[in-house]
Amino acid sequence: AAPEKVEQAEAPALTPETPLAKFTARLADIIKLSGHGEMWGVELSSDASHAPTQVVLQKFLRANNGDLAGAEKQLSSALAWREKWQPTKLVSEAFNKDKFGGLGFVTNHKDDAGKNTVITWNIYGSVKDNKATFGDISEFIKWRAALMELGVQQLHLNDITEPLPEDGTDKHQMLQVHDYRSVSFFRMDPAVKAASKETISVFSMAYPELLAHKYFVNVPAIMGWMFGAMKLFLAPATLKKFHPMTSGTTLSTELKGIASSLPQEYGGSGSPVQEGLTVALVDTTEA
Repeated sequence: AAPEKVEQAEAPALTPETPLAKFTARLADIIKLSGHGEMWGVELSSDASHAPTQVVLQKFLRANNGDLAGAEKQLSSALAWREKWQPTKLVSEAFNKDKFGGLGFVTNHKDDAGKNTVITWNIYGSVKDNKATFGDISEFIKWRAALMELGVQQLHLNDITEPLPEDGTDKHQMLQVHDYRSVSFFRMDPAVKAASKETISVFSMAYPELLAHKYFVNVPAIMGWMFGAMKLFLAPATLKKFHPMTSGTTLSTELKGIASSLPQEYGGSGSPVQEGLTVALVDTTEA
């Protein structure tokens, strides 16, 4: 009888029941194989009580509909990508002002209850030369990753004290706005198409469940190819987070809780988006 009691007592530890517990148990091996142990500024821990790590793992599980094998594969790929590209270091690098100036910003918005919403902005009308900005896909991905990491920093993931609830809610997410005002011949440019396709592919792998919603504003109806490209990489549940709209001011009706703090061109009365956070820029024309 005694050995039987010992076996029953050890069983839960030997066979973790939940996908999250199994994922946590596999984490040390995943980190060892990838050669990288940091995700979005969080040093991943195999300690199940480390809430920031648990939330990171939950995001990868949710991106794979709870499938552990898929989540493990994606996390391994994301860690390997971070080891190669070092996105946390890219945040402090300076990028070419002519190519990327005015193109990306990060803002914070508090609602009446004091809850903060982080928004990353991509202002494509600022692009002066499509080939210069999008032609070098590697350089564009680096700039885009730096902007994304800047936004992730505003989420303060290391301050998380509890895992995500089972009901599916996730307060550790950003919003993203893509503004196509004054964009001409955007849809026709092969450099833009190639950079967009690669960005969607890489970021859906490397940054799962970090965007609650994506708003595409001032969108010409003819730009349907872009949304078609997204369908190749993203699950139907993810596509529900995408909101194309032909007017920028419509954004305030979508984001009623923070509408007043939005910039005027998006229906609010707040500061211009250009006063938000942005990556470091350098003027390469100066001697």
